[in-house]
Amino acid sequence: AALLVLGLDAGLDAYHDVGSVIVHPSTMRFRELAEGPAAGTVVDGDVDLLGQASYGGPVVIAWDAARRGARHPEHGHDVVLHEFAHKLDMLDHLVDGTPPLPDAAARQRWIDVCTRELELLRAGEGGHLLDPYGATNPAEFFAVATEVFFSRPEELERHKPELYDVLRAFYRQDPAERV
Repeated sequence: AALLVLGLDAGLDAYHDVGSVIVHPSTMRFRELAEGPAAGTVVDGDVDLLGQASYGGPVVIAWDAARRGARHPEHGHDVVLHEFAHKLDMLDHLVDGTPPLPDAAARQRWIDVCTRELELLRAGEGGHLLDPYGATNPAEFFAVATEVFFSRPEELERHKPELYDVLRAFYRQDPAERV
């Protein structure tokens, strides 16, 4: 989680509203109606929960998923990065996939690039890097893109350079340079 805020002025203060991190030993399962993976769909039945971040509340993580993501970054799935990206998205009191950006120009570029990439993912043309779960909504897109930005940076920079650039500008880090 600290990796995400290394370049941000706020540093760890960006997580001021986390309060606590709840770690469950394994994936949590709930029976409920939930938003499906595609826009406008609903899933009725068992829902696996790897993690959750709520506004003003704790971050919940499934330990088995956290270990899997840390041991296999080449898969591009990291529940810790994902849930803490949601907390960064919430810094402006909105959960809209657009974290606080320095100015209107940066915000517009973010919206243009991320909207285009989200639409490609929804159309099944997003390539192999981004998990289809990112097509759920802009907030999930940001969290999924963050996972790939930090776990598979060279591939993201090569295949989706504009998305990589807006993430690099926000996080003020260049993880592809570290690889």
